[in-house]
Amino acid sequence: MRERRAPKYMAIAADLGQRIRAGEYAAGSALPSQRDLSTSYGVTLATLRQALRVLEDEGLLSQQPGRGTFVAEPRAAYRLDSLRSLADDLVAQGQTVSTEIIDQSLGAAPDWVVERIGAGVALRLERVRLLAGRRAVHQVSWVPDPTGARIAETDFSAVSLYAAIASTGLVVHRATETLRPGLLDDPAAELLRQPAGTPVFVSDRTTYVLDDSPVVFDRATILGTVMEIRTERVATGLSLRWSRLKH
Repeated sequence: MRERRAPKYMAIAADLGQRIRAGEYAAGSALPSQRDLSTSYGVTLATLRQALRVLEDEGLLSQQPGRGTFVAEPRAAYRLDSLRSLADDLVAQGQTVSTEIIDQSLGAAPDWVVERIGAGVALRLERVRLLAGRRAVHQVSWVPDPTGARIAETDFSAVSLYAAIASTGLVVHRATETLRPGLLDDPAAELLRQPAGTPVFVSDRTTYVLDDSPVVFDRATILGTVMEIRTERVATGLSLRWSRLKH
């Protein structure tokens, strides 16, 4: 029986994808024109366009009508199956992360935060996360007293919040997280330098220590144009539950 050969467009996608991953075409750079590429591969424009669609679906290319085809900028992945801090997750993926501190103060927490952390006084830590110099995440964290007071003078531009908490002897045990789509509001839009109304992911996460006391409540506003949500599902691992949003 004759072995079936892969379609020509798949072979082109594999070759072009390998060249992109090898750095022959840098992120953000334009590919040669479709006509030039079809000539170099010896195929019709229709076949080449099938290959480009495959690579676009894989997140390697971005086709921009009237401008051309560009190598996509790599996106960081926000993992749902980790108890590490957001910054630690991104650094572990090889991302270059820097932090801009917007506010770091000890005081009264708003009522809706008190409902989550069970304390009226907390350390409020507001940050902007930059990935490779690009503003990507606006994050506000509240740490209840007495832990908040113990770490209030920490340089959080250099030390992760979770590392600071660990330095007090507390051990993170579990976390609950809600992730929902949203629109960028005015204060965060100014900090992220994006138009208000830009689509975002909003993550609310409460982290607990061994005695099941809440030790951190985080609200992270994540630009969907910069990060994607990724997780792994196995029989004994993470499971996800989808809930209808209340209007």
